[in-house]
Amino acid sequence: MEVEKLGIEQKIGQMLIIALEEKEITEKTIDIIQKYNIGGIILYRKNYNTYEEMLDLINKLKEINKVNEIPLFISIDQEGGRVNRMPSEILNLESANKISKKGDITLVKESANIIGEMLIKTGINMNYSPVLDIKNFKESHAIGDRCYGENKEDVSKYGIEFMKELSKKGILPVEKHFPGHGATRQDSHVMLPIVTKSKSELENEHIEPFKYAIQNGAEAIMVGHILAKDIDKKYPASLSKKTIQEYLVKKLNFQGLIITDDLKMLAIRLRYSLKRAVILAINSGNNMIMIGAKYKKVERIIKKISKKVQKRKIDIDKINQSVQSIISVKKKYNINDNKVEGFDIEDINKKIKELNKKILSN
Repeated sequence: MEVEKLGIEQKIGQMLIIALEEKEITEKTIDIIQKYNIGGIILYRKNYNTYEEMLDLINKLKEINKVNEIPLFISIDQEGGRVNRMPSEILNLESANKISKKGDITLVKESANIIGEMLIKTGINMNYSPVLDIKNFKESHAIGDRCYGENKEDVSKYGIEFMKELSKKGILPVEKHFPGHGATRQDSHVMLPIVTKSKSELENEHIEPFKYAIQNGAEAIMVGHILAKDIDKKYPASLSKKTIQEYLVKKLNFQGLIITDDLKMLAIRLRYSLKRAVILAINSGNNMIMIGAKYKKVERIIKKISKKVQKRKIDIDKINQSVQSIISVKKKYNINDNKVEGFDIEDINKKIKELNKKILSN
């Protein structure tokens, strides 16, 4: 698929990761995916009750998108622990922090293999994991037990191993939340967290796992909604050209996909309109933008951004480069809209139970 064959609205659509407005696939769902060539869908547990429903939903989304030449990213947050998006009949893996505390890297590999098998057989091809933040606060903190340790060495060692194993299974891992959500006590779901640490402190600790991931072939990084004041005093990292272009791309030489966290999170919504946030996200260098908004809002955003491009207020070359990067990654990972048959729940549950037993043993 050549980028030039897409219209402006379809190019913008390809840069978006959207959420499903309703549990069921509706005509509106079909229309927005097919009309705008949407790049990806993010799934949540509220979208299905059973594994059968989840599988049916994904296969319907794939079938709907077959009119488009570019296949869909079907994405999810499947970390294990408290961030679990699989239906309740499937057992849940222990958290990353519990796994890493055993000090056995084979357990990390096993967890990645189980998650990878679950996802690829379910038709999911992008996972917002591993968490490369560092645990600085209590277990219940926004990051807490979701990450692989309390220092850069453990997070780098275990997180990158998880990344590599997930990739081997054909799942695109998205490392998060650059430049390090563990550096702040606040939660970006409810406010804009402020990071007061100096740039050198961030570089020497919280950014180090991301740097290591890039050196080890990371292909997608999620930028968090955190205000790292010593890097950019004005804009949160996800909307900051200084953070993304000058730091992540130029200084760390990251050539993969750069993805925003959801722009509907309060850290962004309390400060910016959705239109303004999307414009900043594009101009700062994000390749894909997550918007968990209603379809009407998404459609309005696409049309407004399209007009900005036509008026040359947003550089079309930036759009083209992002779409080309998205297509390249989709080709590399053999992303397709083929029907999937799912996995054997009993078999997966047995593997999870056995791994959890190893993790929890003394």
